[in-house]
Amino acid sequence: MRVCSVCPLLGVALGVLVTLATATACAPRTSTNPMTVPEPPIAKAVPTELEKHGDVRIDDYYWLRERENPEVIAYLEAENAYTDAVMAHAAGFQQGLFDEIVARIKEDDSSVPYRDKGYFYYRRFEEGGEYPIYCRKKESLEATEEVILDGNQLAEGHEFFQLRGLAISADQNILAYSTDTVGRRIYTLRFRDLTTGEDLVDTIPGVTANSAWANDNKTLFYTRQHPETLRWYRIYKHSLGTDSDQDELVFEETDKEFSSFVFKTKSERFVILGSAQTQSNEYRFLNADEPSGEFRVFLPREADHEYSIDHFGDKFYIRTNWNAKNFRLMEAPIAAQSKDQWSEVIPNRDDVFLSNFEIFSDHLVVSERKGGLIQMRIRPWDGSEEHYLDFGEPAYDANFGDNPEFDTTVVRYEYSSLTTPKSVYDYDMETREKTLLKQDEVLGEFEPSNYVTERLHATAADGTQIPISIVYRREVEKSAQNPLLLYAYGSYGYSLDASFRSYRLSLLDRGFGFAIAHIRGGQEMGRDWYENGKLMKKMNTFTDFIDSARYLIDQGYTSPEHLYGHGGSAGGLLMGAVTNMAPEVFNGIVSEVAFVDVVTTMLDSDIPLTTSEYDEWGNPNEKDAYAYMLSYSPYDNIEAKDYPHQLLTTGLQDSQVQYWEPAKFVAKMRKLKTDSNRLLLETNMGAGHGGASGRFKRHRETALVYAFLLDLEGIRE
Repeated sequence: MRVCSVCPLLGVALGVLVTLATATACAPRTSTNPMTVPEPPIAKAVPTELEKHGDVRIDDYYWLRERENPEVIAYLEAENAYTDAVMAHAAGFQQGLFDEIVARIKEDDSSVPYRDKGYFYYRRFEEGGEYPIYCRKKESLEATEEVILDGNQLAEGHEFFQLRGLAISADQNILAYSTDTVGRRIYTLRFRDLTTGEDLVDTIPGVTANSAWANDNKTLFYTRQHPETLRWYRIYKHSLGTDSDQDELVFEETDKEFSSFVFKTKSERFVILGSAQTQSNEYRFLNADEPSGEFRVFLPREADHEYSIDHFGDKFYIRTNWNAKNFRLMEAPIAAQSKDQWSEVIPNRDDVFLSNFEIFSDHLVVSERKGGLIQMRIRPWDGSEEHYLDFGEPAYDANFGDNPEFDTTVVRYEYSSLTTPKSVYDYDMETREKTLLKQDEVLGEFEPSNYVTERLHATAADGTQIPISIVYRREVEKSAQNPLLLYAYGSYGYSLDASFRSYRLSLLDRGFGFAIAHIRGGQEMGRDWYENGKLMKKMNTFTDFIDSARYLIDQGYTSPEHLYGHGGSAGGLLMGAVTNMAPEVFNGIVSEVAFVDVVTTMLDSDIPLTTSEYDEWGNPNEKDAYAYMLSYSPYDNIEAKDYPHQLLTTGLQDSQVQYWEPAKFVAKMRKLKTDSNRLLLETNMGAGHGGASGRFKRHRETALVYAFLLDLEGIRE
């Protein structure tokens, strides 16, 4: 149960900020009647005039952007108290869901070790531990374990904790690591001497978690973000034992639409400095043996040219969309000065999207997409017969695992599906033998054969076939009475594959179906799939989701009375848009960390992620883009009409989608909607975009979402 801290704050804000039956809101959650709840908080209206291109918008809740304003905090706390009160009758059930979800997680678990420079590296969890313990063993898995870093010890005393950016020096003796104890993705970089287990005095605050070592074992390149916009824009060079205030600025990205970063090639011969925005890339490279040298531009940035590079032998390998909409693979000598010196390795294909590649001494492995599904193509360098891995299920997810070494015939990959837990395989590219190293253990009575997965296709209004992956319990028959949760993302070209989540069993085992709509805006079906769901075609993303929902209804999987939508971040934008466009199709909507105030945010260049995303959403400083974005912006299109039940979540320290977007959305929705359905806002006051930290604690939010959905179905056990 949340400690109800809203009551004292309301003493200050009452009558100015909100109307709330505080005594009821702060009472213990003992009610068994869902109707005995207080009146919802009503945010005060402070009209703010926003003008652009001669169009004037009046924003009554613009003031909620004032993060340090006590009235804002009071309002968020009041909404949290209201959510508690509305869900009070299901509090025991919600706790039971949490217990059930975490009970499936093997507490004393560990990852599959991978070999790198004479060590086997892995991470493990101890019983009751929220965070991983990073370990290694020298030369043999039978050797004595060395604990590199214990996340549980580092997290002590912090409500929120995130550990990122672990990077080990070439001699394997110094570990660089970054921690965030607020949730805003602003890290402190530290260094640990792995020979003594002690941290060095070097400490670098206010940075990203992105870094790369030079080969001298004392020079680290790292990235710093802009203090306001949080755009990654400066690369510094730090030498161990020196004051970080004296660190050399190596590169500054002055184009506000680009972000910068560093990494090391798999060969470890080069440090790569990258600049990127949604439709263009530029890379510089430096011999990792010469950290005092100058970075050299590999290929200058060009509009609409996306590429990435890695190194092997005497060549760079380039994944590029140059004259290749679905990308192709090229190679070039290290000294190449232009694209004229590039040679084609794998050509562009109209029906296959080249998404990634992994280089080995005798083989090239390419991750591709065809028909919306991932394929892994094994290609020997000697020109002998190539082949594809067979995954054997209608919908699944497969990705490269840890493959740090060149001189091996084995590629490691990870696989899962809607019915198969995450599985780690080693595949011998010569013998074609597949070895299962580990499959995540799901504790309890989980049996994959109890569930059925299908691959369906809905027809969009323009005739496009939209893939849908669905899973449900085998004994569940098609019925309009079946509850179903439909999930999607549909932005940034991010492909949402059909992967396994053990917590989802808490819905499936209570009769819910779960489906993923692979809508345009992702890249599941190739580059056109992405380009037809962005900018001035963004509306396709929303209509694809609605058409997928209607297809599932028409096919008898569910009905509007039992259908629910779910999405987060840009998927929360999707949820907000479809809530406005087709509220009659859904009984409930869950929007997590929702990007719902599109126009106002994209007009504010001081907000994180704004200028770098003009090529995703459009630049509203241009009149046509402004008008189009305004036509779907969820906050701007709320009307006086009936809406589904809604739950929105956010984090006060969210650096990706500011908390005030869902807060404003709820305030305006509550003022205008004409129904009596639930409208709840849950703000994590101590977390950011990813929600609560810790492998168990984060499922408090999962339990809330599931309790909300199941309660609407009258399921409370």
